[in-house]
Amino acid sequence: MSEPLFRQDAYLREAAGRVTGLSEEGGVILDATVFYPTSGGQPGDSGMLEWEGGRLAIATAQKGPGETIVLMPEGAGALPPVGTQVHQRLDWDRRHRHMRVHTALHLLSVVIPLPVTGGQIGAEKGRLDFMMPEPPADPAAIEAALNALIARDLPVSDDWISDAELAANPGLVKTMSVKPPVGQGRVRLVRIGSGSDQVDLQPCGGTHVARTGEIGHIALGKIENKGKQNRRVNILLAD
Repeated sequence: MSEPLFRQDAYLREAAGRVTGLSEEGGVILDATVFYPTSGGQPGDSGMLEWEGGRLAIATAQKGPGETIVLMPEGAGALPPVGTQVHQRLDWDRRHRHMRVHTALHLLSVVIPLPVTGGQIGAEKGRLDFMMPEPPADPAAIEAALNALIARDLPVSDDWISDAELAANPGLVKTMSVKPPVGQGRVRLVRIGSGSDQVDLQPCGGTHVARTGEIGHIALGKIENKGKQNRRVNILLAD
């Protein structure tokens, strides 16, 4: 398996690693990695691998067989042999923007308390699809409410519950299109706020900022009609 270092510390930008395998598609598998793999609407991380006598630009990361994470090169180049000690470094600006957008989307699901049918995270913007037959009456009020939550600078933390506890609390799952991974005995929850100030709690395996104030100002983008029952709500980072 590849130990997911990003799960322990989403702010870890660099780390050492050892090559444990090479995929048939030309990817690199490490024993432990800071690179988040594409999943749950969040893109895989990009960055760089360096080792004695070589370096390799990483375009993205993806889930591999079992519990492995495969780092996919940006282009052709020599791969580090199995057993090589490498230094891995994230494109931190891109990852941090993903974290800001991801946390903002969790808050958007608070402001619009409707079932979520899809979502996507980017470095400049993100979107959630809602089961929303009619368009919102006041988009400006949605933007104001979202930025008010951000401005409260609420702490963002995680916790774990068992598969059985999740099954007993189906209301925790907001996203209809992506179900939380079960079968491993436990599921990660992301909490925004704490105690009486808690505003959100839902299963999520992605990376998030430590406090909502770190997101910065969010602008509401287009609200698109995606069928009889669905509306797509776009948000944009201000900087």
